[in-house]
Order: sequence, then C-alpha cells, then structure tokens
Amino acid sequence: MHYRLITALLLIGAAWLTAAPAQATRIKDLATIEGVRENQLMGYGLVIGLSGTGDDITKSVFTKQAIINMTKRMGVALTADVYKQMKTKNIAAVMVTAQLPPFARPGSAIDIQVSSLGDASSLSGGTLLMTPLKGPDNSTYAVAQGPLAVGGISFGGKAAKAQKNFATSGRVSGGAIVERAVDYALPPTGDVIYQLRETDFTTAARMVEAINRRFGVGTAQPVDSGTVKVARPKQFPGDMVTFIADLEGIEVAPDGPAKIVVNERTGTIVMGQDVRIATVAVSHGNLNLVITESTQVSQPNPLAQGTTTQTPATTIKAVEDTGNLVVLPMGVNLGDIARALNAIGATPRDLIAIFQAIKAAGALQGELVIL
Repeated sequence: MHYRLITALLLIGAAWLTAAPAQATRIKDLATIEGVRENQLMGYGLVIGLSGTGDDITKSVFTKQAIINMTKRMGVALTADVYKQMKTKNIAAVMVTAQLPPFARPGSAIDIQVSSLGDASSLSGGTLLMTPLKGPDNSTYAVAQGPLAVGGISFGGKAAKAQKNFATSGRVSGGAIVERAVDYALPPTGDVIYQLRETDFTTAARMVEAINRRFGVGTAQPVDSGTVKVARPKQFPGDMVTFIADLEGIEVAPDGPAKIVVNERTGTIVMGQDVRIATVAVSHGNLNLVITESTQVSQPNPLAQGTTTQTPATTIKAVEDTGNLVVLPMGVNLGDIARALNAIGATPRDLIAIFQAIKAAGALQGELVIL
C-alpha cells in the first residue's frame, strides 16, 4: 500500500504546481439586462386523436366538462342523456406551459410543453386543440395548437405493461403564436442596468473594470454585489443595440465563494475550483458489518413424543480495513485531493466522510453543503 500512498502524494504535488488560471467569460453569460427576461405562460386545453389512451371521463370530471363546453362552442347541441352516456377514451385534459421570450412580437412562434392533467396513459399521436395561454395578469398572450411530439411509449394490458421514458408529456415546436407583446423597450438614453446571475462583489468589480477599460473611465459603476450600472458612451449616439452587442462581448474572469456540495444519499460530490485546505493528515478505514441470519432446527428422537422447533440465530461480524495515513499539503484544492484519493481506492462515500472530517478539523477553507 505504500507505493499507492506515494503515487497519491505525487499527484497532489503535481496538480498544485500546475494549477490552471481562472477562465474568462463573456458578460452576456454572466449578467442580464434588468427588465429583459422571459415571461411564463400557462393554459388548459384538450388533446384529441389518442388511441384509447386518454382520460377516463367517468373519473376525470373536468375532462368531461371540457368536452361539453367545447361541443357547445362548436354549435353541437346534445341532450343531457347523451352527455351522461359519454365514454370516449380518445381525449385527454392537459396543461400547456410556455416561456414568452423578451421582445417577442405578435406573430412570432414559440415552443410549448404539454402535460397530462388526468389519468391518460399516453399522449402519443395526439393533437392539441386551440388553447389560449395566459400570463399572471390573466391576459392572453399566445394561442397554442398542433400535433404533439412525445419522446416516450407506454403500452400493455392488465397483467403487464411496458414503458420507455414518459408518454404523458410532449412538446410542440413552434406550436404557439404570440398574440400580444410584453411592453418593454430598451432605453434610448440613460443607463443600462446589468444584474449578475451569481452575485459576487469581486465579479462585479472586475466587470466594471473591464467595461471602463473598453469604453472609458466612468462608463460603468458598481451598485452592489449583483448590480452594475452602465452609461451609454458618446460614440454610440442613439444606437443602443450596437452598444449592448459590443458590451456583451467583453470577457471577465468571474469569481465566487469556495463551496463543496455533497449528497450522501446518492454519493454525489460537486466541488468548486477555489476550495483549499490547510496542511492535514487523513486516515480513513472502512468498517464493514456482515450480518448473517440462519435457522437452527431441533427435532425429537424417533418414537419420542415431542415437536420440531425452529430457533433463529443471528451472527454479526465486524471487519475493519487498515487505514492509510495520507498527509495533504497546504494550498491544494479539493479537486486534486479527490483525484489523489481515488488513486488509492477511495470511493465517493469515503470522500464525503473525509471532507466532513476535514471540515470538522477546521482545515477546510470553504463552505461544505450537505444535501
């Protein structure tokens, strides 16, 4: 085991000496303009043309009521007895959701997501009927309709069923037509307010420095850790689109807090590049409990009066692996530590236990988040 420990230490030392510098990112990937955002839309509709995989309208009352309302609007007048005897399985009630992009104009097409609301087993082969999509203000901003593209299949009977992916949800590419635009326009004069996707004072300061270096001192000013105010320079009179396009292409090296996130249920570890540790020695040995259950049978002698008895017996055996003492030098990040400890056979769950112990020892310079 000694050569494996030496290999792990060499890997840590090599990674420490060859640490990669921070990568630059465009401003358009770091921040968004205040007010320029998507808006959520939602609507209730019906999907028709299903092959017996729709809602059971004797149980899904809202589906039956929607069918009645639709037939009345289409001028089909049926008696109450006909509505009571209705048992169609080719229709399903669905909820339709969409994202209205910024600057979308009437006539633009947007994608929609259709999800079953009742007990339909599959939406494959269905067609969405005309469905108004409304915003939080209850105003209609788009109208959706079209054939569904479902990425799953589901079929079977009472005894068996086969399913791949999910067949109760689908999409319609360009299935909604925008009928009303959201009132927003870029300011022809004045300041443009940028909001950082991940708030950080260092990132905001670097963004201001990069913008001022490109357009002149005083063009950008930091407001707080998540907001940067940018004034339109004189060389772009009235041309805000060209100025923003030029502005978004500036590259900035983002920064953020040192953080490591672990999920003990799934053994998942996600760590940031900037997480560092102080000099610490780690020894980790696995403790395995082997529990075996057996049944002991006691049977009476021949011709003897008695009954056969069964007594359960449980055997517990504890096996502890030999712990390996690894000295980790100061300044190494946890990514290098994970690769080095994997080289000596540590599993993700072992790494989680080691990181928790390092944090408890006060040697971890960063936030440990346990899900």
